[in-house]
Amino acid sequence: MHAANRAVFIAGPTASGKSALALELAQRIDGVIINADSMQVYRDLRIITARPAPEEEARVLHRLYGHVDAAENYSVGRWCRDAEEALNSAAGQRRVPIFVGGTGLYFKALTTGLAAVPPIPADIRAEIRSRLQREGAPALHAELMGRDPATAQRVTANDRSRISRALEVVLATGRALSDWHREGLPPILDANRTAKVFLICDRKELVRRIEGRFAAMLKSGALEEVRRLAARNLDPSLPAMKAHGVPWLVRHLKGDIALKAAEAGAVMDTRRYAKRQLTWFRNQMKDWPWETSKNAFSSLESQLSRLK
Repeated sequence: MHAANRAVFIAGPTASGKSALALELAQRIDGVIINADSMQVYRDLRIITARPAPEEEARVLHRLYGHVDAAENYSVGRWCRDAEEALNSAAGQRRVPIFVGGTGLYFKALTTGLAAVPPIPADIRAEIRSRLQREGAPALHAELMGRDPATAQRVTANDRSRISRALEVVLATGRALSDWHREGLPPILDANRTAKVFLICDRKELVRRIEGRFAAMLKSGALEEVRRLAARNLDPSLPAMKAHGVPWLVRHLKGDIALKAAEAGAVMDTRRYAKRQLTWFRNQMKDWPWETSKNAFSSLESQLSRLK
């Protein structure tokens, strides 16, 4: 486990104001902001994932933003290794690490550990992706039920990414993903040495922010960003190709739907994702304080003072 004296966790649904809170806190306590969002790691997707702007990154040290190519299938395990390196760097500079993002599994892995699943061979991964396109997710879910029923029962029949992942592990290792989870890797940080907050806001306000942010993304060049990504002809099942807004804008670029329809679809997907984030943290991270932006800063400062 890392010997960090203290760390800060800032999570919340998309568009809740996490990055602004992290920036304000980092400037106050000489912190380094470490990305905990699974889409903001991709360098091809600055605008569409609402990564911090260059001028914000210039004000405070940011780590693990835009450091992965969209052609890569970046895993939680790789993020944990990268996060540990970022922690070591922060410790060497005597800065407080501030993890910020909306990917709950990243936060959970830091303090509870992670399954020690070995790398999946490229040919097996390609085979599963091909079958997913041909046969559909429900068919692969039925197969998973026979190979790893414990995992299959925890995912829906249309959860393409989790079904694919579980089948890849079974085929590559001969062992169920649930078996690997039982063994696991140790946690990186002591949960008792963290100040944490889950940022919330009124539902109508969150919807307004999601709609306004996507409109601003389009004005800032999101469509051109997705056009460049689409021109690479990457596998559509890659995580970067499924970032919120990307599939809808790709459909528009192909001439299948109007831009307004693409915008509406992207906003609706983002709203549904925000709802899932709320549900996940409520069920999985029950000890996290839920605070509005008005109270979040003082809550974190109070928690940090007790960790000195």
